[in-house]
Amino acid sequence: MAWDYSEKTKQLFMDAVHGKPGTHLGEIEEPDGLGEHGSMACGDAMRFTFRVERHPTDPTQDVITDARYLTFGCTSAIAASEALCALIEQGRYTPIEALKIKNQDIVDYLEGLPNQKIHCSVMGAEALEAAVFNWAQRRGVDLQKLGVDIHPDEKEEGRVVCKCFSLTEPYLRRKIKELNLKTIPEITNAVKAGGACMSCHHVPGGLQDLLNDIWGAHLMQLPVLPNFAMQTDANAPAATQTKEPAPGLSPYQFNKKVDKVIEEYIRPQLQKDGGNIEIVDIKDTLVYCRLSGTCAGCETAAQRLKLIIEEPLKEQIDERIRLILV
Repeated sequence: MAWDYSEKTKQLFMDAVHGKPGTHLGEIEEPDGLGEHGSMACGDAMRFTFRVERHPTDPTQDVITDARYLTFGCTSAIAASEALCALIEQGRYTPIEALKIKNQDIVDYLEGLPNQKIHCSVMGAEALEAAVFNWAQRRGVDLQKLGVDIHPDEKEEGRVVCKCFSLTEPYLRRKIKELNLKTIPEITNAVKAGGACMSCHHVPGGLQDLLNDIWGAHLMQLPVLPNFAMQTDANAPAATQTKEPAPGLSPYQFNKKVDKVIEEYIRPQLQKDGGNIEIVDIKDTLVYCRLSGTCAGCETAAQRLKLIIEEPLKEQIDERIRLILV
């Protein structure tokens, strides 16, 4: 089942991956600000860079003139990155003013995102915050004196609550308050915490305890349903691992759709870094592929690429698709 994206989200994504003039996919050499957020291991990661027009005497009056991103992730992750860059450049913001852009502004620019993809907009806002902190260090700007509260070490410090995505208690507490998250599914949609093994949901000091402590223990204890969309092959029920393609698609149509996604999105991304991909076979919803070039040299990199390649196939064709590297 494909995600229900807005037309604007789909258009921004297609323009970006095809390198249409005016899009922002790429990286600024010797940037004035650089920030990263996310993890290749979970399939979403963003590297955000910007350049400023420097004010001759007051660095707080620097103006961002150019913004770029390198994003590994799904349709919504790339579209959200495009939206962030467009908002910044159109606003002619100083780095400090750019911090006013929140994840909801990105969602609004995209004319909405599925609830399960809200974390993509959060990723952009977090990468921007990290880049502004980096700019402030380079330019000698004391953000604390200006009343700007940024937490650069929050994810490295403090007790780890969600081990799957290495998310700490200080970070989760801030995001729960900042985004007004009231349930475990809302936390998962916003920052992915609890979306993999789900063992952090109800353990002592886990997600539900954080919610109770922040909002009050009187919160309704809603049952948490398994998030099958984020299960790994090992966790997926055996009956769902190899099913017939989506209803209404013949095997031929299914294969053609897989070819189209690989040709229009996946292959161009791999070729930029000297890699390539070959479809070896398709059996039901299992897609057997072989990586070549730089993509084939490292087993760890190959497994990370598996997640990145698999995501758009799931989104645009069938969420049950599994990629098998041979």
